[in-house]
Amino acid sequence: MESKLSGGRIDLPGFFADLVRCETRLYNALNDRLREQHGIVTSQFEFLRFLRDHPGARVADLAAEFAIGVGATSKGIDRLEKQGWAARQPNPSDRRSSLLALTDDGSRLVEAAEKTFADGLAALIGDTLDGSSGAAAIRAIAELRAVLECDRIGTPTG
Repeated sequence: MESKLSGGRIDLPGFFADLVRCETRLYNALNDRLREQHGIVTSQFEFLRFLRDHPGARVADLAAEFAIGVGATSKGIDRLEKQGWAARQPNPSDRRSSLLALTDDGSRLVEAAEKTFADGLAALIGDTLDGSSGAAAIRAIAELRAVLECDRIGTPTG
């Protein structure tokens, strides 16, 4: 594979391609593991985990976290509700929105899937991110994400 550094200059299009292709391959691999072992896909797992970690979240909160549209997020929650893993509850401070909660089945599912997810990540990227270069990569990606989020870059408008 060609280096993304050439004469001290970073090949930004090459870096972008690597970043996106890595994300896609990791997402798909985790998707396969979660589907096989728990009957869910990665996006469902991420929604369930967010709801577990943020009780009383709204659809808009999930949409903001995952940088996706509110409509797509609401459809995702509809699917979780249909499976009996999440429920909408009235929002006492804003009747136009609902508060989201995991059901007992949803809580059990996300706890079981958490190990599959963590083990999958460790198997797929654990060795690659060991050491100082891994720590530097983690810091760089976290910093890039923070800047993009702070400046609201890539936030869906609908």
